[in-house]
Amino acid sequence: MAAAPPRAAMPTPDPAAPRRVRVWDPLVRAFHWTVAAGVIANLTFLREAKSTHINVGYVVLAALAVRLVWGVIAHGHARFASFVPGPSRFLAYVGAMLGRREPRYLGHNPAGAAMIVLLLILLAVIGASGWMMGLDAFWGVAWVEELHETAANVLIGAVALHVIGAIAESLRHHENLPLAMITGYKRAASGTDSDNAPASGRG
Repeated sequence: MAAAPPRAAMPTPDPAAPRRVRVWDPLVRAFHWTVAAGVIANLTFLREAKSTHINVGYVVLAALAVRLVWGVIAHGHARFASFVPGPSRFLAYVGAMLGRREPRYLGHNPAGAAMIVLLLILLAVIGASGWMMGLDAFWGVAWVEELHETAANVLIGAVALHVIGAIAESLRHHENLPLAMITGYKRAASGTDSDNAPASGRG
């Protein structure tokens, strides 16, 4: 009777490998990429496609409404209270960043959080003014159209800064932030890192 072939050894986990934790939940990730796709489409090839532009705008506005509610009732890093900074914390972080002493944050750092708040406000203004432009009461009203156009142009600049910031932080802390917004996982906090939602679920 032939001897059974030896079983392949199970791979041993590398103790030096950094532990990964879930930071961004599925709703946050879905919101991020839905809005990113909608904004890029409406500011480029759908800018003059009126009916499609409007429908995509409503999708973005609905996603924004869901995210605002989720930011209040969610736990962990999705909750606004876990990352929206006050003026003193924001200024302290900017000062540390200018001196290249800023800690790595597991969730949004104060500068990134301030940008998130600005982006949410701009999306709300664009969505609301776009909706108003379709109403009889505001049809052809110049200030509504100018508000919509101006907010959209400011959004382009804000998004550019957001992307530059994400790339800079990825390089600074050796972590792929765009990939983390796809997978939901980041390197666990260690050393001087700051976990601004330590009670959030891990998985």
